[in-house]
Amino acid sequence: MPKLTVIIPTYNEEHYLEDALYSVKFADEIIVVDSFSLDNTLQIAKQFNCIITQRKFDDFSSQKNHALTFATNEWVLFLDADERITNTLQIEILNTINNPKHSGYKLNFPHFYMNRFLYHHDNDVTRLVKRELCHFEGDVHEKLIVKGTIGKLKNPVLHFTYKGLSNYIGKKDSYAWFQANQLFKKNKKATCFHLAFKPFYRFFSSYIIKGGFLDGIPGLAVASVNAYGVFSRYAKLILQQKGLK
Repeated sequence: MPKLTVIIPTYNEEHYLEDALYSVKFADEIIVVDSFSLDNTLQIAKQFNCIITQRKFDDFSSQKNHALTFATNEWVLFLDADERITNTLQIEILNTINNPKHSGYKLNFPHFYMNRFLYHHDNDVTRLVKRELCHFEGDVHEKLIVKGTIGKLKNPVLHFTYKGLSNYIGKKDSYAWFQANQLFKKNKKATCFHLAFKPFYRFFSSYIIKGGFLDGIPGLAVASVNAYGVFSRYAKLILQQKGLK
């Protein structure tokens, strides 16, 4: 019977990690790759007998590729600390790896914000893969590269990504600095097009094209903050170009 390893990257996740670990206790192996947390993250991981490895964070791909070197099972599931595997998804995962038709599988992530799931603001992301056929590429929005075909599971992951408006904006600002640094290293230039049209299109895409307006006020808030994140990225690139960081 194929066995499953779960990999969870962490940094100061004491408020979320326990529930994530509890939701994957069915796995044969759990690996926590930690970026030197300053809270009780590691103590919580130890309570679940996780394999713990610590590594200074440089980018998301390197962090997860590092964790992959510790995995010993045929299948790997990548999970964040603010995500939960439901009982129905657990059954589907186990049935899938016992009778696989693909090398990897996408999972659906409807986001949770303002006490409701946003079914028009979701993502399909490859997270369940055969260990020897995958690796990550990219810095901020890392991409899981898989040799072979990709399927999709039906049951969604519970994703509690937004811990409040200020935290959501702070996360966007953090990503924006990272993205701006990458653009600056590639000698990319920010223009009025990037500052005006790109944020507008992100809002239009999230709120209109993807149907975010059907998610009510939470959908409007998410579309607005997403647009701000794009604006913030290029504004920070301009600061770097002018040496004002």
